[in-house]
Amino acid sequence: MSPPFFDPHTLQGLSPHCPVLIAGPTASGKSGLALRIAEAQGGRVINADASQVYDCWRIITARPSVQEESRAPHALYGHISDRATYSAGHWLRNLEPLLQGGPRPIIVGGTGLYFTALTEGLAEIPAIAPEARAEADALDLATLRADLDANTAARIDLDNRARVQRAWEVQRGTGRALADWQDETGPPLLPLDRCLPLVLNADRDWLNARISVRFDQMLAEGALDEVAAVHPRYDPALPAHRAIGVPDLMAYLDGRVTLDAARASAVTATRRYAKRQRTWGRSRGENWLRVDPATL
Repeated sequence: MSPPFFDPHTLQGLSPHCPVLIAGPTASGKSGLALRIAEAQGGRVINADASQVYDCWRIITARPSVQEESRAPHALYGHISDRATYSAGHWLRNLEPLLQGGPRPIIVGGTGLYFTALTEGLAEIPAIAPEARAEADALDLATLRADLDANTAARIDLDNRARVQRAWEVQRGTGRALADWQDETGPPLLPLDRCLPLVLNADRDWLNARISVRFDQMLAEGALDEVAAVHPRYDPALPAHRAIGVPDLMAYLDGRVTLDAARASAVTATRRYAKRQRTWGRSRGENWLRVDPATL
């Protein structure tokens, strides 16, 4: 049976009091849909994108513009220093008070882990010692993957360095596999049956074309200047500085590649990331309503 679709134009069946989740691949129009719902029915747009939390990035991570933020309340955008680490656990702790009162939450972003943690719960894993993280930073992806236990490896995207490294650090830092911690997960903060979960189901070719056009728009709007402002303190080990497009433009600023090559590399990286996001979206099955972003 095909998953059900939701018509974002009519908003039929959507209560103005019901929390909304909007997930999907980059460049598919998630933020625009969130703003449309907020303006039509009221609500606060809340970020669920791991790169948009950092204060140094707006253009390169496609955060809502200042003008868009003025049209409805927004939260959890650009509130973290780029020198800080930020996890799904941090995000949940920041989000929890926003669910207790105030405008109806419209939670939007491309980080599937955030939505999984929100709707399925998050394991209470102890803080990992900096030494374990430093050790992991020095290892290549293949080595990190090889050290993981089979149960954990079966649950994560093994092509996603951040996810693999996090699992490795948990295993090394706590002496227990990430899968074991996950099996002790507590109740979710916002179960799916208490909200309207939407996932933008984008056609690959349509999305790839959008990604290319959007990166050119980013460059035209000043993405290179934004990255250049961070260049003097650039540290590729920092999660904020690994945001898609940033390493590529840093390579251009260092004189290692041409701007055309940096653009091509960034577009390719974005398309690969979107592929993983689309895979996550397809795995949601019948529990999430589909939205055709080409109709937005």
